[in-house]
Formats: sequence, structure tokens, C-alpha cells
Amino acid sequence: MGIEDPLLPGAHVRLEPLDYRHVEGLVAAAAADSSLYQWSPVPQDKVEATRYVDTALAWRDSGSAVPFAIVRKEDGVVIGSTRFWNLERWPWPPNHPRQGRHIFDVCEIGYTWLTRSAIRTAANTESKQLMLTHAFETWQVLRVCLHTDVRNQRSRAAIERIGGKFEGILRAHRIAADHTVRDSARFSIVAAEWPAVKQQLRHLLRQA
Repeated sequence: MGIEDPLLPGAHVRLEPLDYRHVEGLVAAAAADSSLYQWSPVPQDKVEATRYVDTALAWRDSGSAVPFAIVRKEDGVVIGSTRFWNLERWPWPPNHPRQGRHIFDVCEIGYTWLTRSAIRTAANTESKQLMLTHAFETWQVLRVCLHTDVRNQRSRAAIERIGGKFEGILRAHRIAADHTVRDSARFSIVAAEWPAVKQQLRHLLRQA
């Protein structure tokens, strides 16, 4: 079951549906400083980038992910990637208002990485704003979840900065980028929190 491929445009970046045309840009973005990606699965050459897109598109076609290239608006340069995934539709009873909807009840944002020059710019904040707006206002999800390697302090701080609430540590949760068994720090934003998070993101972008 395939799903939509939204284009999400912002003032600083646009999120384009990930495709093979982005392979060279992903390689260039990752090559800027490979030491940044100790905790993140980031493709390091053309073969890895092609395989990365292969997997993302297979997940998209199965209905389990919506992957993006993060593109800098001013010059069209690929500066990273991100995706919606762990997309869930819940089995609501026939008389429930959400029953029969063809969009998602909850999702996760992950596989997010940026090139060195885009870190500590508006790129990550605006990317999250675009995705959260789509999730809460178009899909009308109940929760957006975010996980990161428990060792990745920079990522944990970035998630908290945009309004993610820390829920705890999931032990032996996933395989890590370094192929060890990873504990994950779990964060979430629920629908009732979205208006306040939206205001926080706007505030952060005005300061960028």
C-alpha cells in the first residue's frame, strides 16, 4: 500500500519526497564531517546512499514511512534527510469518529541528520515544524514519538528544545549505528500539547 509523498515548503528549507535524484546530494552532505554521525545511520558513499534510498522507498511503498530530503531553499542544496515512520492506524470500533479514516493515528519522526554547516541553524527547527504541522494538522495524529540513542546528548537536547517530553529509556531497544545494542531515549508530543509546541517553534525560528 503506497502513501502520499508530500512536499513541505518552509522559509529556510523544503522537505522533498526522497528519491534517487537526491543520492549525490546526500553523499556530499554526509562527507562534510563524518564524525558527526557516530549515533546516526548516515550513508557515506554513493553505494550506501543508493541503498539508503532503496530502503526508504521500500518502506514508503509498504505504507510504513514517508521519507524526505532536507533541501536548503536558497540554493537547492541537499543538507540532510528525515522521515516519518512507525506509522500506525488503530482499530477503532465502527461508531468511533476516527474509525474509517485513511490517515494515521500516531507516528514517529526519525532518521534525521544534517550536514555540518546546517547544524545550529534554522534547518532542524523548521524541518520539525513542517513535519509536526503536517502530522497534527493534516493527519490529525494523536501523538508524535521521537527516539534517539541514549548516548546522543546533542540529539536529546535538540528534541527537548522543540518541546518533546522525555518519557524514559527503552533498554536494548534497537541496533545502534555502531552495530551495538542500543538503549533509546524516548520523547513524545501529544495532540493537546501541539498548540504550545507550535508557538515555541515559531519563537525559535524568529530567533534563528
